[in-house]
Amino acid sequence: MRTVVVDGDPLTVSDVVDVASGRARAELGGGAEARMASSRQTVAAAVERGDVVYGVTTGFGLLADTTVGRTDLERMQRALLRSHAAGVGAPLEDRIVRALLLLRARTLTAGYSGVRVELPRRLLELLARGLLPVVPAKGSVGASGDLAQLAHLALPLIGEGRLRRAGSADPAGRPAAEVLAEAGLAPLVLAPKEGLALLNGTEPMQALLAFAVAEAELLVRVADVACAVAVEGLLGTDRPYDERVQRLRPHPGQLDSAANLRALLAGSPLVASHRDSAHAVQDSYSLRCTPQVHGAVRDVLAHCRRVIDVELGAVVDNPVILEGPDGPEVLTSGNFHGEPLAFAADMLAIALAELASISERRIDRMLDPALSRGLPPFLAPDAGTNSGYMLAQYTAAALVAENKVLAHPASVDTIPTSGNQEDHVSMGWGGVRKLSEVVANVRAVLAVELLCGAATLDLRSEIAVPGPATSAVHGVIRRSVPRMDIDREVAPQIAALDAMLAELVAAAAGVTGGLR
Repeated sequence: MRTVVVDGDPLTVSDVVDVASGRARAELGGGAEARMASSRQTVAAAVERGDVVYGVTTGFGLLADTTVGRTDLERMQRALLRSHAAGVGAPLEDRIVRALLLLRARTLTAGYSGVRVELPRRLLELLARGLLPVVPAKGSVGASGDLAQLAHLALPLIGEGRLRRAGSADPAGRPAAEVLAEAGLAPLVLAPKEGLALLNGTEPMQALLAFAVAEAELLVRVADVACAVAVEGLLGTDRPYDERVQRLRPHPGQLDSAANLRALLAGSPLVASHRDSAHAVQDSYSLRCTPQVHGAVRDVLAHCRRVIDVELGAVVDNPVILEGPDGPEVLTSGNFHGEPLAFAADMLAIALAELASISERRIDRMLDPALSRGLPPFLAPDAGTNSGYMLAQYTAAALVAENKVLAHPASVDTIPTSGNQEDHVSMGWGGVRKLSEVVANVRAVLAVELLCGAATLDLRSEIAVPGPATSAVHGVIRRSVPRMDIDREVAPQIAALDAMLAELVAAAAGVTGGLR
């Protein structure tokens, strides 16, 4: 198991996903304390002088003009966590909370927040021990960061809120004070600025966008594999994927998708068997235009990858402590605003919805005897007595329809908060939450396409065998999901395909030498 060092330097999407899934551990870097010392000293000095500093010696939001007395500063930081822990809804799943602990620790160790090293150390200790704050899923507008979620994440540090053990069957957890005492951990007492530093940030949006980007990078390859299988099963042609044609419109994603399709269909006896047939002159759009659609999805994904890569190295706190010409300065910031993430989430949801949409059209062509070029209705050899995969297409259609609703952008909305001090917000948290649902739906639709595609290859065996890459994919599927000539429950078959998507891409890549 590799170790992700948290010292304020940028993390990667792989770091986040691996730590969140338990494939990597996280530990505080040896230089973190020194990196944080200067900004902490600046805050302490400002308090000592009685300076007016937002969130340190003043209230928050609309209350920024209210000065707080020195004797009340610690109480104010504690009260901030309590008042902002106003989330509702089901708790976030374990992997998201693990990612939040990692990401918030990284932001604090960057050294611009003016807090002690004890804060990121405790966040990482909770992560290492599998003690996860109970964080409700709803209640953020995505500006000033995801305040409610981060408040619930932070409360256990002071012995309040709730904690649960990773993998616990009880999502509500137990009072944090009890769990900390059992673990031999004393609650922290917050110093000036520390409550605020635990709250301002985009880490919840970062976590869900990182998961979605990682998943989407798999799904665009799965979609190419599924299309290649469908092309063979529908006796389609590979001519539209010719590199000479693709170079006439050289969008990067389009070129990559077309290259994948050429590699996946290379050496296919099934494609060659009808290359000169009249029906191979021109296929439907869902086959012929795959590189253009899949490629456009890839180009949106590339933009979203750039956004999350920047964000995983960004400082999203407010205020921040920086070196100025006359010494350290405490500067107010708007880096917590979630607009870049909100736009990325909305665009990726729209793009992935299209990936499922074109997949569903290929599914329908495989099942409809009027379109499938000789395949039995719904891929049932004994159609009538058996319904085959008829209802699998219903499921795909339902998920595609649901994606159309989920793809409605969240980022075009804003509702002012904090007495109109926060008068424009991103709604990015709602955007990334919707995106997570779209990702799950797309996985299921692609699983249905591969399930049906495997059946078409079975039925075409009397004509010719598929190509080496798609044969490898078919073999992996059939090891877990036997051929269905007589109806049996379809849901477990879809679930099995959903669970093996990464394995199917690996099988194809092993033959082709890799997929883009």
